[in-house]
Amino acid sequence: MTGKSVGAACFDILVVGGGMVGSALALGLSRQGWNTGLVEGARVQDLLAPGETASHTDDFEPRVSAISLASEQLLDRLGAWRHVQAGRHCGYRGMTVWDADGTGRIHFDAAELHADTLGTIVENRSIVRALCTELADSNVTVMDGVRVQGWSAGAGIQLDDGRTLSAKLVVGADGAQSRLRQWSGLATREWDYDQQAIVCTVRTRQPHQYTAWQRFSPTGPLAFLPLLTESGDEHYCSIVWSQDTAEARRLMALETEQFRLELERAIEQQLGVIESVSRRFAFPLRQRHAKEYVADGLALVGDAAHTIHPLAGQGANLGYGDVSALLDELGRAKELALSPADQTVLARYQRRRKGENLAMMAAMEGFKQLFARDELAIRWLRNTGMRWLDNLAPLKNRIAAEAMGIKR
Repeated sequence: MTGKSVGAACFDILVVGGGMVGSALALGLSRQGWNTGLVEGARVQDLLAPGETASHTDDFEPRVSAISLASEQLLDRLGAWRHVQAGRHCGYRGMTVWDADGTGRIHFDAAELHADTLGTIVENRSIVRALCTELADSNVTVMDGVRVQGWSAGAGIQLDDGRTLSAKLVVGADGAQSRLRQWSGLATREWDYDQQAIVCTVRTRQPHQYTAWQRFSPTGPLAFLPLLTESGDEHYCSIVWSQDTAEARRLMALETEQFRLELERAIEQQLGVIESVSRRFAFPLRQRHAKEYVADGLALVGDAAHTIHPLAGQGANLGYGDVSALLDELGRAKELALSPADQTVLARYQRRRKGENLAMMAAMEGFKQLFARDELAIRWLRNTGMRWLDNLAPLKNRIAAEAMGIKR
């Protein structure tokens, strides 16, 4: 299924990668009047297939995102958020963070910010499906089930079905292992955390109270993110358990019952007994940041430009921040009759996003290092700091507003 039939081989803008970020960007560009193409290796028809009705932990997708208010507003402007709301999603009203090695605890409450929620937990496939539904009724030329075999600024995009596509601007939304970034020669700064993130879905005896729970330990954070079934069952959570590689491998090797007990202890039975655990998945954690987001005729967005530790759940929101900024700059270019590949346009996009993304990445790295330290003085400092921050409502709420994308 495509937005319109594939006829033209020449585009104003060609987006490579039809995931959560690339699909949103292509849709927004089309709405601005650009002749837009989207290349995606998967079949869109498969992405549009309806999800399962949740009655068991394995019915939820293990990959979820904590969508901020700013990202929700972007998806709403694109017409996709109404489709998300029609399916499974869970708005969370609170967030509780605590230190495993002390008494420090912080609780964030949407009511203190005069908001209904702090964000919304959504299965990634639900967001992609919502965007694909809108793309089907758009003017975007969708080329699905094909992969990009090569690119250069002069020769254009080569597809594995033999076609060659040209575009004034190519946008790489092709993920952390972006081939477009590699072909362009854009260098990255990156390092391995020597950690893996274990993800799965659990059912707990106590309801999650529409709260995201996060416990920090020296070997990594554990997050319980609230989920909601179609019938309104509040006993399911998606977990992200980041652990040092050796420990993650040990946990993945456990039988389900042993893992369930370890997980129950790790979350300190905050939600009572864990009644069931879905199939587990683990993936290595690596921080990566492109030194430049743009090159001649190319721009990078989302994971192609930056990947971040999942401890704050900001990966998708940083990608949607890229989309918003690039849409702003290309919308201005359209009004001024500039080429989408104009260097001043792309430079403005990079200036707007690079500093903000680096600041978030630095903050997350600082948090990770702070909680990884086990010295008595450091433990006292972070626990005292957490208690102090929890009692300082204006500063605490400002931090929460920044994470939500609320400008104050």
